Amino acid sequence: MFGIVITSPRGNLTLQQSLDLANIYLEFAGKARDPDIALTLCHDTEVSLLHAKKAAKHTEDQTVRLGIATGYIRLGRILAIRGLLSESQAIYKKAEKLGVKVQDFGGPTQSVDAKSIAPSVKSTVALIDDASSVKTQSTSLQRKSNKINDIATIPDYIFTENMHPPTIMMKLPEPDERLVNTPQLAWCLSLLKESREIGDILEPVTRDWLQVVENDEDEHERLEMLAKDVVRKFKEEVIKDGKAVAEVVCLAPVIEKELFKDLLATFYDGVDNSGLMNIPQLQGVAQLIQGADAGYLDADDLVKVLGLLSKRLRETHQQSPHHMYELTLAASYVLDAMADTKVEGLDRETLHEPLKSYLDALKENTEPCLVYQAAYACQALLCVPDNETLWQATIRRTGKVVQGVSGLVSAVKGLDLNGFLGGLKDIQQGFAGASEVVKVVATAFDGVTSLTGSGKEFLDGVKEGFSFKRKRAWYSALRGADILIRDGEFASFKELVCETPCRMDPAFQWGVCQRLGEIAGNSSWDVRTRRGAAAFLGEIYRNDEDWGCQASIKEWILIILMQLSSTAGSVQVQQYDFQFILDALHTTVIETLLQELQSNTDFQEKAASQASQGKDTKAYPLKLALPSLASPSLLDRVQNKPDVEGTLRQLRKQRLKERGDVVYIQPQAKAGLQASDDQRFPLMEKVHEFLESDQKVFLLLGDSGAGKSTFNLQLECNLWNKYKKSTGRIPLHINLPSIDKPEQDMIAKQLRKSEFTEPEIRELKTHRKFILICDGYDESQQTHNLYMSNRLNQPGEWNAQMLVSCRSEYLGVDYRDRFQPGDRNQRADLGQFQEAVITPFTHSQVQDYITQYVSAHQVLWEAKDYEQALDLIPSLRELVRNPFLMTLSLEVLPRMVDPGEHLSSARVTRVTLYDQFIEHWLERGKKRLGEKDLSPQSKAAFESLVDEGFTRNGIDFLKKLAVAIYKEQDGQPIVSYSRFKDEESWKTAFFSREDEKQLLREACPLTRSGNQHRFIHRSLLEYGLALAIFDPHDWKEIPLSTAVTGRRGSTSSAYSFRVRGSDNEMIAPIEQGPDINSPLAWCYFVNDPSILEFLCERVRQQPVFKRQLYDYIELSKTDTKWRTAAANAITILVRTGIQFNGADLRGIRIPGADLSYGVFEGAQLQGADLRQVKLRSAWMRQADLSRAQMGSVQFGELPFLKEEHKVFTCAYSPDGKSLSLGLENGDIKVYSTSSWEQIRTLSGHGDYVRSIAHSHQGDLIVSGSDDNTVRIWSMEAGTCIYTLSGHNSAVYGVASSPRGDTVASASGDMTVRIWNVGAGDCRLVLIGHTKPVWSVVYSPKGDRIASGSSDQTVRIWDVETEVCLRILSGHSGTVFGITYSPRENRIASASGDSTVRTWNMETGDCCHVLTGHGDEVNTVAYSLQGDFIASGSDDKTVRVWDVETGACRQVLAGHSSRVWRVMFSPRGDHIACCSEDNTVRLWDVGSEGTRPFASRHSSYVLSVKYSPRGDQIASCSADRSIRLMDAETGISLHILKGHTRWVRSIAYSPSGDLIASGSDDRTVRLWDVETGACRQTLTGHNNYVLVVAYSPQGNQIASGDENGILKLWDMTTGSSQHTLTGPTNEVTSIVYSPDGSRIASTTQDSKTVRLWNATTGECLHILSSHAQGVKSIAYSPLGGLLASVSDDCTMRIWDVETGECRQISIGHTKSVLIAVYSPQGNQVASGSEDGSVRIWDVETGESLHTLTGHTGGVPNVVYSSRGDQIVSGSRDKTARLWDVASGQCRAVIPSMDMDIEIIAWSTTSDDNCFAIGYQDGSVHMWQVIEDGDECHVRLRWRPVNGELVLNDTVIQDVHGLSQVNRQLLEQRGAAGDPFGLGEASKKVASMVSVISTLKQSSEEEERNDS
Repeated sequence: MFGIVITSPRGNLTLQQSLDLANIYLEFAGKARDPDIALTLCHDTEVSLLHAKKAAKHTEDQTVRLGIATGYIRLGRILAIRGLLSESQAIYKKAEKLGVKVQDFGGPTQSVDAKSIAPSVKSTVALIDDASSVKTQSTSLQRKSNKINDIATIPDYIFTENMHPPTIMMKLPEPDERLVNTPQLAWCLSLLKESREIGDILEPVTRDWLQVVENDEDEHERLEMLAKDVVRKFKEEVIKDGKAVAEVVCLAPVIEKELFKDLLATFYDGVDNSGLMNIPQLQGVAQLIQGADAGYLDADDLVKVLGLLSKRLRETHQQSPHHMYELTLAASYVLDAMADTKVEGLDRETLHEPLKSYLDALKENTEPCLVYQAAYACQALLCVPDNETLWQATIRRTGKVVQGVSGLVSAVKGLDLNGFLGGLKDIQQGFAGASEVVKVVATAFDGVTSLTGSGKEFLDGVKEGFSFKRKRAWYSALRGADILIRDGEFASFKELVCETPCRMDPAFQWGVCQRLGEIAGNSSWDVRTRRGAAAFLGEIYRNDEDWGCQASIKEWILIILMQLSSTAGSVQVQQYDFQFILDALHTTVIETLLQELQSNTDFQEKAASQASQGKDTKAYPLKLALPSLASPSLLDRVQNKPDVEGTLRQLRKQRLKERGDVVYIQPQAKAGLQASDDQRFPLMEKVHEFLESDQKVFLLLGDSGAGKSTFNLQLECNLWNKYKKSTGRIPLHINLPSIDKPEQDMIAKQLRKSEFTEPEIRELKTHRKFILICDGYDESQQTHNLYMSNRLNQPGEWNAQMLVSCRSEYLGVDYRDRFQPGDRNQRADLGQFQEAVITPFTHSQVQDYITQYVSAHQVLWEAKDYEQALDLIPSLRELVRNPFLMTLSLEVLPRMVDPGEHLSSARVTRVTLYDQFIEHWLERGKKRLGEKDLSPQSKAAFESLVDEGFTRNGIDFLKKLAVAIYKEQDGQPIVSYSRFKDEESWKTAFFSREDEKQLLREACPLTRSGNQHRFIHRSLLEYGLALAIFDPHDWKEIPLSTAVTGRRGSTSSAYSFRVRGSDNEMIAPIEQGPDINSPLAWCYFVNDPSILEFLCERVRQQPVFKRQLYDYIELSKTDTKWRTAAANAITILVRTGIQFNGADLRGIRIPGADLSYGVFEGAQLQGADLRQVKLRSAWMRQADLSRAQMGSVQFGELPFLKEEHKVFTCAYSPDGKSLSLGLENGDIKVYSTSSWEQIRTLSGHGDYVRSIAHSHQGDLIVSGSDDNTVRIWSMEAGTCIYTLSGHNSAVYGVASSPRGDTVASASGDMTVRIWNVGAGDCRLVLIGHTKPVWSVVYSPKGDRIASGSSDQTVRIWDVETEVCLRILSGHSGTVFGITYSPRENRIASASGDSTVRTWNMETGDCCHVLTGHGDEVNTVAYSLQGDFIASGSDDKTVRVWDVETGACRQVLAGHSSRVWRVMFSPRGDHIACCSEDNTVRLWDVGSEGTRPFASRHSSYVLSVKYSPRGDQIASCSADRSIRLMDAETGISLHILKGHTRWVRSIAYSPSGDLIASGSDDRTVRLWDVETGACRQTLTGHNNYVLVVAYSPQGNQIASGDENGILKLWDMTTGSSQHTLTGPTNEVTSIVYSPDGSRIASTTQDSKTVRLWNATTGECLHILSSHAQGVKSIAYSPLGGLLASVSDDCTMRIWDVETGECRQISIGHTKSVLIAVYSPQGNQVASGSEDGSVRIWDVETGESLHTLTGHTGGVPNVVYSSRGDQIVSGSRDKTARLWDVASGQCRAVIPSMDMDIEIIAWSTTSDDNCFAIGYQDGSVHMWQVIEDGDECHVRLRWRPVNGELVLNDTVIQDVHGLSQVNRQLLEQRGAAGDPFGLGEASKKVASMVSVISTLKQSSEEEERNDS
């Protein structure tokens, strides 16, 4: 019970509820043994008290303030007990602020008493607001005073006030609406029956309903007829069980009298005619009489019923006590009713005496409940006189007594307590003084002393007075108590019980305890009342002084508490409402009370406890609640309702059983795809908020394996646990792939699968509400809007809210159209739709999952082992943030690596996890099958599979099944197999009953539901297909003795795909040949990102697969059958990041491929089939597309419009048919959007046209200009209608009102003017801005105007009153642009502070600050549906933002100057933006978002370094950042930001896991290569840090600054070990010796080199013989020598041990800039200002070669990793590749027309690549290609910015190119004639054709020769 997590929002609680909740927290904080739980509960107490304090802020009620103060003091005590004294003192102060002194409560607690940690139940049930602890003394005094007056005392906190009785409010039905249940019908009829008396106190809604129904005779008659039909249906029932009885009885008070009598007769006959006792009908008689309306019970009817009961009592005398009890109870109710209706004259002989005799006989029974009920019936019988004359005389002679009796029970309006108590005393005194009838009525029973003195127990006491000759006051007292309880007058009830003279009577106490138990167990009463009743029982049990010491009463109290505690149950649900929590904790209070009472050591109480524990509590019935109604109920059957509840119950049971116990972590989510992961929220809470709202669709997105399906199942489980029969919304989980055509009637299809009948389905459709949980939208390959296609919530259709889940990678930008309710063109209101994206696990969630997993499974590793693996294995922690990959990882990690052993070198990726998981799963399946008792045939099949290799057989089965599913079902994951139907189909190969097939199915990760089979997770199907495409196990290694030939049999050319090796024999993986049956060859995966991701990882891991993909592309050149494989192959390679610079792609056939963001600089694509290829943001500079087929190619943008002047503004017409431009020369040009031809020019302005707006009717154009005027133009005539003058400065913004009757203008004169369109005059001038106003816009309704100004504010104006309604402040720059959202609830503003802000119009609050632009933002626009914002900036880009999350979705690059204006087309499919570069660009909004690509720095590259493994490159820049790039593809892995100034130097740690950086911000930072996080910032330098270096051991970093200071840093502690000082010039070089023991350094202009001891910081040598400053130093690989070069034109070799100069090499004629050792250490290469590179022999100092060719200084020289080549970089902006052996220049690297800043050669010996960093911030990767004796240097990759680049692309004779795309290509600088050949171009084409023919002939000859 204490596992409940309270999730109710406290802000919704009332003052009293907050106090109750605080009290509950306090109770359990005191009892909690776990200190963490106790402190958490204390925190929650403080929060609840704070809410109560706020709610009571304005109240003067001192009781409330006292209650809150009491809560604070109790909280302080608990904290003190826990040892938190300072915290407790702070809490006490809060109490004192409320006017309460801690000393009043006994002072603060200072010491810990172990026993005090578990408080008594007395404190547990104390209510905070009663402040009972303050009143202890007064209570004691009151008790003493009460003893004098013989009044019992009950603590003040019990039953403090009278209250209204609980009322069950029902939903009132509309006319002709079918009723939910019979209580609802009873509620309606009761309102109609009592409308005159209660009409004034009803809620307005109820009064309105009453008025409607009372005026609608048909509806009134329908309700009454339904009641009659229910009674009729009950009478027809053969078996009238308790549920049917309960249903019909609730109608008794509201049906007509005749119908009531008919129903009573039915019950009468049922009891009379049943052979065996019919307990339900007997109870029905009792309840019917008890609930009968006044006047319905006639005396004859009651007498007849009593006679029947008397008869059955006599017949049942020897039957079970339970039957006798029920009969006696029923008789009591009848006698009560007879007393109330003053029935007299019972026949003494036939009825009175027999009943008396029976009841008299029961006094000998051993069951106390039965004896009590018999005693009660006796007393009731005494109030119903027989026909004895003496009795009548007695009544007449004691009139005062009669007066006392006659007013005991009020049937309707309640009880006068004072009069009632007086009446009881009259009875007591009257009977005591009636001595003349002493033989008839005995001496009064003195309720105070009769039993106390004698010490007799309950049964004896009852039997002593158990006679018809004594009338007891306790019966009357209990009848009065019933009235008070019924009316909620609990304070009066307490007074009655305490003051009645019969309170010591055991029968009275028994009855009081029974009533208190029934109050405590009745959830209709509030929890305070119920707990008060339980506390009342405890007081009676404990306080012998006031209540006597009756062991049987104590035993009865314990039995009541036992029964109450056992009725709670334990419902396992995940979330609770507030009432449920109170109920649950109330039960716990009762359990605590019971334990306390049972633990009492008093002898008599201990005996009572032992006696009670042996009792059957069911034999002591409490009337806690009526039975639940049947399903279907009588009313359901009357309304022809099928029994849906029974079927729903089965469905619920099945679904909960299927869910079972699983490891489940509550997922977190964010608001949208582009939202930051930092903006998380609990997903379950968000979904429950959605379910409580009026929204209709919740879209749940997430990556593959993110946990969408798991969450959906958990949500379904939660909802089923909370499901309320008959009225609750039905959770329906729909696995969309399992439904045939879910776009049509999917709910009915799912219900049929769950075996609902058609009548049940119709019933559910008509009368019930659903919560649809639609899982796997992407797996079902849907494109329909399921909400709309299923017509949900339409008249006559299903009533439902829908949650639908989909993998985010399957959605485009406009995905919301597939999910939002409403017509696509009418979805501006997003209020019906919500979305969330599941975020990856956080670190804490990962830890929680591991803990749960280890606890729930028997695994080899402990939690700490998994944590160690996550810390040490690169990239693993990031992988396991995906829940499914987490599960795979935990499964397979123990078999992949050994904890602690080489974990850091393990390379775990997504695909390797799946590889290991599948093998592990199959091996586990093999073991399970081996242990299973198989049939002989199955065993033989199993052994055969094992002999062949079970795991490999299983993998082959999995691959083939995945292939078949994609081939036969187009990827639909669920396979339905019927043995007879599918016997001849492809399914038989996998799902037949053959032994091997069954064994493999059982071993594979498949699941089955009925006849439906599927993989346990969709990603396993995709993995299986990816594995079928490339399985590393299917490749063999064979020896090669000859060179690998290229395509067409030749050796590699410079532009072929394969890199050739030597002719020596080698081992190389060789494929078995391209397979035409491979899925690559028959299925497009271009739009299947999950499969593509698996394959991309294979490419990165398996070079042989990359070569295979190249082969598919190559094969497509000659055979069309390979075109699908080629399209898939090149898509995979491009997505992997491989660039095709200069590649020979001539004739390739790749229709439908996705080459977006691909790099094809200089690629040869002549004759290629590129139909329907996606080329968004592709880099194709200098590519040759001659003769290519380019039909339906998608570039993601349209041709731009080029003007002769700057374009300051643009605007679409409302119908989208035209686009108007405002130009620098004052003209307005209008273009047709269908042809993009100019259709009109509007001239008249004398200066820049700054702003344009179309009227909403489209017939007018409004323009504002720097000529200070506004003009209104006729679109049709093309003429100016008005020139509006009045502004005295430039008009920067104009807007047209939605009605078209006014226009607004914003000006540099700081005003906004509103003009009448009809008259052309100024209507209003809005004054308030203090600087120029740049923008103005109307609200969609037209009643408000927003304006933005250089005063950095946005102002909202009322159009009619001129009043400024709101000022929005927050920008720190000019507000240049503003726009209203379509729903008018938000405004977006663009500012010179480089941000866009969105504002909430209701509150004026800023919703989001959108950052990302690098310069001023000039313009902003909302999309048609209001879900996106576009902004344009001086940084030359347009950004598209998600409104909900504030995240940037796209960056649109292409303009060469600032962007002035941006806007969405009316259809929302394009963005138009105009720029100072004289163009208007048009972007396709519907294209997919940006993918990762190689990007560049925004300023100089200052250093480039390869990682030790060679798989990564790091670069640093003047842009203050460090970029980590994939060495193979150039894709940016991380951008490390933190430095605030230039980053001068970087160095990898020897292990490659860290990078050190030095910056002008005077710090050294350490970065985590895997995560990109800054691990540490080292401070201590006082000037720019220019150089950093890692020691070879990685335990130390050296850094040098501008003042010549060197610091040595300890990497263990991060502290500075030594500060080394020398010359005060800036440090230019720091080099560690190979063994790390020494450091060499040099400074600017210094003529010396200093050698330092790396451990002690001691200066070992100062190497000084250079005549001028030393420029560069280098350690030899063996560490014994050091080379230095200088401005003195020499190079010197030094002995580091002695400090002596060994060699002086002279040859350069100018300063020597750099020196580098060869890897072997036998050479040094130097580069000089004289433009040469020299290679020196270290031993002799002689110059081996002088490398000439550069025309500028050479500051960059680097050896290849093998030492056989050198690359030099010169100030002539070129780089050259040299052969070391010959000194010859092998290649000149093409000039980028930029300064070369740095060069780095790959650190791996087999990688012939080097990187060059350029002045523009880019890093280019070059690859050396050996082609026989020739050598070529090819650009391997280069950075791109996501822009479509087509400069110098050849498009000669291209086929199928649309006119629009042709124009786009030509605009972007493409060359050639796509459609025809002019004379000149024919010659070019002819030459190209001849060359091509010759080349093909040559290649054919080579093939023949080979």
